[in-house]
Amino acid sequence: MKTSLRLNSLFLLTALILSACGYHNPYIYTGPEKSIYVTHWKNKTNALQLDAKIYQSLTHWFQKTNSIKVTKEKTGADLILAGEILSIYLPSLSYGLGNSATSVQVILTVRYILKDIKTGEVLLEVPSERWTEDSRTTQSSTVTTDNEDRALATIIDNLSEKIYIKALGRLSTP
Repeated sequence: MKTSLRLNSLFLLTALILSACGYHNPYIYTGPEKSIYVTHWKNKTNALQLDAKIYQSLTHWFQKTNSIKVTKEKTGADLILAGEILSIYLPSLSYGLGNSATSVQVILTVRYILKDIKTGEVLLEVPSERWTEDSRTTQSSTVTTDNEDRALATIIDNLSEKIYIKALGRLSTP
């Protein structure tokens, strides 16, 4: 009972300190309601469904706030987020016995733009951005492919999170 009371008091004190110092959660947009049209990105690689995975991840991130609505139609949307997958590359990083790769690095290069549809103002534009994640190789091609898929999923989630946070920052500034 005493421990529970201390934990509750500590939690309340922490909440009061954070609210008093002007802490702002960067993952939440509290401005006027906006609708965003997220396009399926052009995929210039041979990686099938990569554009769909990025679309799903971006949609997931933008649904974290109630003030931004993701729409499937450009008509009536306030913003448009478009992008292009430029390349995906898996060079070997290190080698083991028999000169076989023991790890690779998944490298994804993209570009994207966030634009206000009504004014034509570019809110965010990144002409080229490179993302990397290490992946282990094994003697099993299935396990190696699974590791590469996990590395790519990490890249996609990190990319989507970054775009989301940058977009919120641009929308929050007057």
